[in-house]
Amino acid sequence: MTVELITGFAGTPHIGSDDIGAFQAGLVGPGDYALTTGNQLKATMSNANTIAVQSGDAVLNGRHVHLTGTTTATVQSGTQGQKRNDIAVLRYSKNTTSGVETCQLVVIKGTPTTGTPADPAHNTGSILDGVATHDMPLYRVSLNGITVGTLVPLFNVLKPMKDMWDSLTQSSVSFTGPYAMNVLLMRIGRIVIAVGQPSPSSSYATGELKAIEKIPEGYRPASYGSILFASNNGGAVGSWYISSDGSITIRGKADKGYYQTCTGCWLTA
Repeated sequence: MTVELITGFAGTPHIGSDDIGAFQAGLVGPGDYALTTGNQLKATMSNANTIAVQSGDAVLNGRHVHLTGTTTATVQSGTQGQKRNDIAVLRYSKNTTSGVETCQLVVIKGTPTTGTPADPAHNTGSILDGVATHDMPLYRVSLNGITVGTLVPLFNVLKPMKDMWDSLTQSSVSFTGPYAMNVLLMRIGRIVIAVGQPSPSSSYATGELKAIEKIPEGYRPASYGSILFASNNGGAVGSWYISSDGSITIRGKADKGYYQTCTGCWLTA
């Protein structure tokens, strides 16, 4: 059968893990990802020979794996005078006879060396292509002699669709700043863009002047930002230097009665 209605009633069980796996891979992507649930698979070394991975969820080539609590695996002791990299992985396995699929936490031992250690090889074939074994790398476990170093995460955390929606949501505010100069602040996700053609209420020329006005909350830069003003009167140039608290430092020159074309862009906190 070349066309199958997966989520339709067929009168007999017909939906398998391949169907759900393909559907989920189409939604989240064909790779390996942790989800923002539970403790997001955070890990520690509970002792020199045990890695402990906390609760969370992962998607391996479309297969959903759920860790309900802390799961442990054994790290073999290191050797004095040698270095070694191990990697902790979530290992998907399929019994090719029974078709039963399982997943477990496994530590793959690297090769000891007196030089720079390399990560050991792991199973990279895709479950979507029918492989019987697939590894999702979670952490690098570095050993220097018998000392275990800091765990290094090797996986990506897939953000929920809500975060994607928030990152594309647009808002704007009309802001009247120093010398009654009005600019439009538009925010898309964390990006703020300033546009406008204001005219100052009076002329000014300053090296540096602190303004009373502040950029509204929600539109302030994470570290710093600036708006550049260019006048249609002989090309006079001025600017607002904006601090993370929204305070504005005025610099440059502007002439009353002439429009100032402005532009600015920064990241919010």
